[in-house]
Amino acid sequence: MPRDKRKIEEALTGKGFERNEGDHHFFVYRTIKGRKTSIRTKTSHTPKMKEIGDSILTQMAKQCHLNKQEFLNLVDCPLSREGFETLLADRGKL
Repeated sequence: MPRDKRKIEEALTGKGFERNEGDHHFFVYRTIKGRKTSIRTKTSHTPKMKEIGDSILTQMAKQCHLNKQEFLNLVDCPLSREGFETLLADRGKL
């Protein structure tokens, strides 16, 4: 199910991702302690793109080392920042 791009971007920055501009909107995760990580994803600058479809959501989830449902939980808020870090640590990504 597609999600609103603006809401996804707001959720990512609210969960510790730092937004950087380039040819896309890049989001790099910083831990609760402020350490920059290699966990990153991006969204398009395209003004016409108001929603992000399932295939791109799946790609964004993989970039964040999550499955699609976990990623949706991250952006829809059931998965907290602390919970996200715990998942990453359990998977050896932090």
